[in-house]
Amino acid sequence: MASSKSQTTKLPIILTFVSFLLILSSSTTPVCSKPLVSTDGSSSRLPANQTFRPHHELHKLKRIRSYLRKINKPAVKTIQSPDGDIIDCVQSHLQPAFDHPQLKGQKPLEPPERPKGHDSVESIVETLQSWTDAGESCPEGTIPIRRTTEKDVLRANTIRRFGRKIRRGVRRDTMSSDHEHAVAFVNGDQYYGAKASINVWAPGVTDQYEFSLSQLWVISGSFGNDLNTIEAGWQVSPELYGDNYPRFFTYWTTDAYQATGCYNLLCSGFVQINNKIAIGAAISPRSSYNGRQFDIGIMIWKSSTKPCEHDTIRWEIVNSRSMGYHTSTQMGSGHFADEGFGKASYFRNLQVVDWDNSLIPLSNLHLLADHPNCYDIRAGKNNAWGNYFYYGGPGRNPRCP
Repeated sequence: MASSKSQTTKLPIILTFVSFLLILSSSTTPVCSKPLVSTDGSSSRLPANQTFRPHHELHKLKRIRSYLRKINKPAVKTIQSPDGDIIDCVQSHLQPAFDHPQLKGQKPLEPPERPKGHDSVESIVETLQSWTDAGESCPEGTIPIRRTTEKDVLRANTIRRFGRKIRRGVRRDTMSSDHEHAVAFVNGDQYYGAKASINVWAPGVTDQYEFSLSQLWVISGSFGNDLNTIEAGWQVSPELYGDNYPRFFTYWTTDAYQATGCYNLLCSGFVQINNKIAIGAAISPRSSYNGRQFDIGIMIWKSSTKPCEHDTIRWEIVNSRSMGYHTSTQMGSGHFADEGFGKASYFRNLQVVDWDNSLIPLSNLHLLADHPNCYDIRAGKNNAWGNYFYYGGPGRNPRCP
């Protein structure tokens, strides 16, 4: 860690206030060369190996446009981001969460009390999203929402799949055939929340159907159909966003990713009250190898005094394996954990929230890596960073066939 002391640049931090409100809620013709014109002014062609079925495609576009009218809310102000995103400033009570029958007509609650021990120095919000680069902001009483486009939905093939994780078995040991994990976790107790600062990079992702993410994951349930999770962090997902930028994201589910939950604000269930951070928007600037390092601070905590059943907290990094074998999709910086500060990616200041709404240090941190020759993880502790770990790797390499 000595190398971190020689870094003179102060690390910018985003304080993200994460407040969750969960409610259970015919014949074919040859390929057509004419582009399909979308309502957002863009056009796209079908891949050359697909046939164009006029009635089917028109019906599909009609359904997509109806869906977009539902989730893209009327904007008080619209901001064009330099990275290509359109950010709509939407009145807080009109955000997608309030489409739910049990929330219609209501308004967001006041922010709950933050856990004791939260570092006030990190409460300074520093601009780390491109849409605010020119001094743009959303007015009080509104929240920034990344506008969803036809292209976004078309990449998912179906509206039902858009913005949702594909259902898969979630195991305590993390091993699966289509995902690679590096995980630090605590369990065996009741937790009321957790916190971490997560180093931000732009890992290379091999193809559209793979992704790389780093997240804080609060879990309850038996890892069966009753699995209940709240997740927040950054991800690179070409399928969801159409690019390779690291983007701030949230996710939730109450039934192991079966029928409930979604990314960001793409369904009812997540109530946003912060007007400075756009969920789903790109994070900029990013860390560079042997250069300046940037991280985002994320805290998830329970805002009431009712008993909490969260029995596991995971600080997790996941890479997908859409092809069923290792690819060169990177995790973190794309470098292994033993390279340390400025080279490997990190999580620092890991803490949990106890029954008294106090942030406390960890006492039983465990580490797991599915395939250490592809991606690995190493933990440590010091006075400056508290509990921390480095992680990452290049994926496919001579030791990771």
